[in-house]
Amino acid sequence: MSDVLQRIDKTRLPRHIAIIMDGNGRWAKEQGQDRLFGHYQGVESVRNIVEGCAELGVEYLTLYAFSTENWDRPEYEVNGLMELLVNTIRKEVESLHKNNIRLRMIGDFDMLPESAQQELNEALDMTKDNTGLNLVMALSYSGRWELAHAAKKIAQKVKEGSLAVEDITQEVLHRHLATGEFPDPELMIRTSGEYRISNFLLYQLAYAELYFTNVRWPDFRKQNLYEAIEDYQLRERRFGKTSEQV
Repeated sequence: MSDVLQRIDKTRLPRHIAIIMDGNGRWAKEQGQDRLFGHYQGVESVRNIVEGCAELGVEYLTLYAFSTENWDRPEYEVNGLMELLVNTIRKEVESLHKNNIRLRMIGDFDMLPESAQQELNEALDMTKDNTGLNLVMALSYSGRWELAHAAKKIAQKVKEGSLAVEDITQEVLHRHLATGEFPDPELMIRTSGEYRISNFLLYQLAYAELYFTNVRWPDFRKQNLYEAIEDYQLRERRFGKTSEQV
């Protein structure tokens, strides 16, 4: 691990890394266990990757923890995931605070159970003044939900007369997104061998470098994170320009 870590240029880190944490269920099945077992094991990966990003100096880490589509999963799994969410926040918030990590959340907050809302509110409040890594949890979130939500907020301002139609720009749309306070991700990682973004940060990933790995999320560790960052740093980011212009 030290070799790949030494190859990383810490002056060219992505400010914002987004991760689709995929493969918990398949990992559990391969172990002959229930899907929820995989989700519980995935928490250790979250802890390890959060620590790795904080140590490197990454400013923002967004984790796709629960999508709006996940509400359609079997009831026992949804209930188990919500219980895991509550217990994990309760157990980890002191450590996050101690390590100067600020917890943020994007998604349809009102759809979460009251117990989850309470734990989240307490954790968000406890860490709100921290200045280190911003850990953004995407919960009950989807990119299409976010865009529709932003459109409604903009439409309401137009209706009230506080915003003119001709003044609606990309910057205005960006400010009304759930991630309006954050820079767009430069690197998006998806585990477990799937090659799609699954309704995740549809607007924000426009110029992100996409990195896919066959490693299941419960097996994903700092070494894998470092390999993804090294791969990112080997790419040429042109943003529509030619190589000579960059």
